Amino acid sequence: MSRTVSSLILSSARNSIVCQGKGRWYSICIPNRKKIKWKLIVSKTHLFPAGCCSLDNPLPLQKAFRHTSTEEQHFSFQLSPSQINDILRAGELSHKTLDLSSKNASSVLRFESNQLASNSPMEDRRSAATCLQTPGMLFGVFDGHAGSACAQAVSERLLHYIAVSLMSRQSLEEIELAVESMKPVRPILQWHRHPNDVEYREITSQYFENLRVYWQHLLDLDTEPGFSLEEAMVCAFKRLDSDISLEVQAPQENELMRNIALQVAFSGATACVAHVDGVHLHVANTGDCRAVLGVHEEDGTWSTLPLTRDHNACDEFEIRRLKREHPRSEEKTLFVNDRLLGILMPSRAFGDVQLKWSKELQHSVLENSCDVEALNIYQYVPPNYHTPPYLTAEPEVTYHKLRSKDKFLVIASDGLWEMLSNEKVVKLVAGHLTELNVQKPQLTFKKPVNLGYMHSLLLQRKSRGLASLDQNIATHLIRHAIGSNEYGEVDPEKLAAMLTLPEDLARMYRDDITVTVVYFNSETIENHYRNS
Repeated sequence: MSRTVSSLILSSARNSIVCQGKGRWYSICIPNRKKIKWKLIVSKTHLFPAGCCSLDNPLPLQKAFRHTSTEEQHFSFQLSPSQINDILRAGELSHKTLDLSSKNASSVLRFESNQLASNSPMEDRRSAATCLQTPGMLFGVFDGHAGSACAQAVSERLLHYIAVSLMSRQSLEEIELAVESMKPVRPILQWHRHPNDVEYREITSQYFENLRVYWQHLLDLDTEPGFSLEEAMVCAFKRLDSDISLEVQAPQENELMRNIALQVAFSGATACVAHVDGVHLHVANTGDCRAVLGVHEEDGTWSTLPLTRDHNACDEFEIRRLKREHPRSEEKTLFVNDRLLGILMPSRAFGDVQLKWSKELQHSVLENSCDVEALNIYQYVPPNYHTPPYLTAEPEVTYHKLRSKDKFLVIASDGLWEMLSNEKVVKLVAGHLTELNVQKPQLTFKKPVNLGYMHSLLLQRKSRGLASLDQNIATHLIRHAIGSNEYGEVDPEKLAAMLTLPEDLARMYRDDITVTVVYFNSETIENHYRNS
């Protein structure tokens, strides 16, 4: 990107007549003679009153080089390569699976993840955990809108709800007995977190109590065996969304917890969660995050296998589903300007009680709350709001039996998919994987080692570019998503410009991006079929 193009980006921000973002916020388009104004109905949220420490802090390195406004006089897109790498790699997370040689070796070899903020604070979240009382690993990506509160809550809670849904009756009884006896409870999940991943510590006890009510409900069902994996994921998604709705309606003396419950319910989040157990892969999706499988065919080529559908106005299945659920008189008003009721892009999401509750319930909850305007929550009933709920958190679950040629799974928020196609993402991951595999063996040491040999190895490494290659594949994808030119190559100047865009402009050119790539252990998968 030349300086001329960089200056055009800034100029377009100062004289923009159309908001180029996808408009995931609740918004009304108000025509004006000279420009289009966007009035936020539910805007970016601040979870804590003045003087309190917010849990919504973005990664410090990501913000260090960003401008705060397009009105700054000394505006520069210049970043050094090391500064670019610091920003891109600040959110890197990776984890390798242990005990690969045992009989019960995991089919997950490792996973790598990263995030890049556009919104301030960032509205995306991610989760990864190993199930400790049932087999398998869980990976989730969550894309928030109207603030980060709902995505934060769902990222902390949903994997627990899924894990509990999968547990046997005996295990649930043991946990319940331990809680009743005030004894330590065996952990359900082993989390794999980034140091900057935040938690709602102030409300953890309430979340645990509501999780307990859920497993008590499962015990009351008196069914053995329990849910299938698909049923467990569907039940967990729906139950958590129901709890989010009920928590904000319950009397709450603690003002902080009340404010958090309000903001969780009145913001929203889409979610995509994968459960991997041996050769069994289940993906549950609500909204427009996406999961794509990278397949290495026998002829050496790579193919793409999508495991989710985007739930929005562009999907014919979603349009037909909503038309079935509402009167014929509403057919023309269900989707307006490719948004649900003219407001929301995704047609499935957690939270967003404005599109689920009756007008009367919304009014009652907000009337009985404290200063909701200070929380940036406003009652807004869209036109043609007659037969709620219009929105659901029920996921669509896809099952896939892994084969040795299934090499990796990419789960990402729509900030990535808006920039890169499924095929391009698989091609980038495959190319990165091939390059690492080709180059790494050439760095092995021969004995005895002398300084001359070491020097030649370093020169060889430098000439092949391994030193500058992103070791984390999620970083590699984000770099290409925001920095690629029309030829599919990363343009350093464009990359620098996209990373230094001020907060009031960045959202017009890119969304928050969250990526998790799960690599599969082909040998373990082959052994499964061989032993079968």
